[in-house]
Amino acid sequence: MARTRRDFLGLLGAGAGCVALAARGAGDASAKSFPVSLSEGKWRRKLTRAQFHVLREQGTERPFSSALDKEKRAGTFHCAGCGNALYSSRTKFDSGTGWPSFWQALDGAVGTARDFALGYPRTEVHCADCGGHLGHIFNDGPRPTGKRHCINGIALAFRPA
Repeated sequence: MARTRRDFLGLLGAGAGCVALAARGAGDASAKSFPVSLSEGKWRRKLTRAQFHVLREQGTERPFSSALDKEKRAGTFHCAGCGNALYSSRTKFDSGTGWPSFWQALDGAVGTARDFALGYPRTEVHCADCGGHLGHIFNDGPRPTGKRHCINGIALAFRPA
């Protein structure tokens, strides 16, 4: 039976998809142990449906939907899941992307993992205490780090200074 270009591309795409899924699972923060650990049922009771989707299922909120994107007061941004202090308002900047953005997290507050959910590698950022998905880190931020922590506002709770 003759193989067509379509057959070849289909096999190539299926193979790439399998590799991406396998790699995503290998770096998935939810597979690790964290100091704050709740059952899925307890997380569902503690969080809103939207918070659960982002923090526990690695979802993404719509851009420009969070009031924290425009938050300008001095204070600290905490994990909405466990209360861990994550980002200082001093490192927040307006990236124009529609999500709260920071150039640096507080020391030891976040962890990272490789994310292949879109078929290419990204750096996922999660809460170091509960493993809750926060967003992603990109290399297009301002000085001094050059990083943009693009964070779902629904994953955050702001506490003014």
